Amino acid sequence: MKKPLFFVVLLALAAGAYYYVKSKKDGPTGALVQAAAAVRAHDVASFEKFVDVGSVTSHLVDNVASQGSLLTALVPGGSLMMGGALRLLKPTLASAARQEVMRYVETGSVAAAAPKHGMNLSILGLAGKVVGPDSKFSSIKYATEQGEQALVGIEFTQPRYDTTLVVEVKMLHLGDHWQMTEITNTGDLLRRTANLEKRRMLR
Repeated sequence: MKKPLFFVVLLALAAGAYYYVKSKKDGPTGALVQAAAAVRAHDVASFEKFVDVGSVTSHLVDNVASQGSLLTALVPGGSLMMGGALRLLKPTLASAARQEVMRYVETGSVAAAAPKHGMNLSILGLAGKVVGPDSKFSSIKYATEQGEQALVGIEFTQPRYDTTLVVEVKMLHLGDHWQMTEITNTGDLLRRTANLEKRRMLR
């Protein structure tokens, strides 16, 4: 079963980075681990405490839409989504992405009904191409806090291309806990993945 991008981020943290965050359970990396634990327990309320699902999915749609020219390399028929079509469909796609997230948290499955917007596109499925099913947690590249905000860089292996990738997540401090609000480098990751896929196809 293919897991969406930030679920892979969260679950990998829970499985592979516990030793790193054990002493920082109240910090931004600790919040990610607690979000991952909520996914494994199918605890929607706890998950939404540590992940602003609406913010993450809205930014995800924006970032994917800004990379329309790359979709041809990553999605069959992707050229049909260029020319601003994704931006026009943002409300529908963001809503669908949020439903995918909540369905996964509740059931462990991302199976969805046929799209109603006329495009066979899963935003989370597309983002999930960046981190493959065989990817594994490599390291926390950085975790920087500036006031009420933090950026956490999570490195993963990408065996399909024999390389590693870093997913950067933005966290906000909400008084008594941290909350994930955005994957900040989706565009860069999609560009790099598209280039790696082109190179792989030329071999």
